[in-house]
Amino acid sequence: MRVHLGGDHAAYELQRALVSHLQAAGHEVVDHGPATYDALDDYPVCVLRAAIAVAEGPGSFGIVLGGSGNGELIAANKVAGIRAAYASSVELAQLARQHNDAQVISIGARFTDVATGCLIADAFLATAFSGDERHERRLAMITDFELGGTVPTA
Repeated sequence: MRVHLGGDHAAYELQRALVSHLQAAGHEVVDHGPATYDALDDYPVCVLRAAIAVAEGPGSFGIVLGGSGNGELIAANKVAGIRAAYASSVELAQLARQHNDAQVISIGARFTDVATGCLIADAFLATAFSGDERHERRLAMITDFELGGTVPTA
């Protein structure tokens, strides 16, 4: 499975650990940076590169990382066609896939240790979208809004 990662200085150590962990698990990891620690870097650079790569690579997934994960989540969700979810636990990572068919998760490194981050990533990548009608219907509503600005009616 191809997995795109992007983050910033606050998540540098967790990102390095995830790259190694995911490669060891047999995934094709594309690291969009940062390549070195820089306390003044800006998360949108690497996060947007990762999210765009996921949007352009059907079947690929992404993990974006930062201090809290919030800014990274917002940035990833600005990429057309991307559904990114915040995952601070294994259960949230699984639900992001099962219910929301998320292609990207965001992890906050200041709140997630390496071992937990690896478990979250593994759960996200191992979980399939349920395909339940209610989830399909809701995702279609979101897509309709994204593409045409149509607000769903009750």
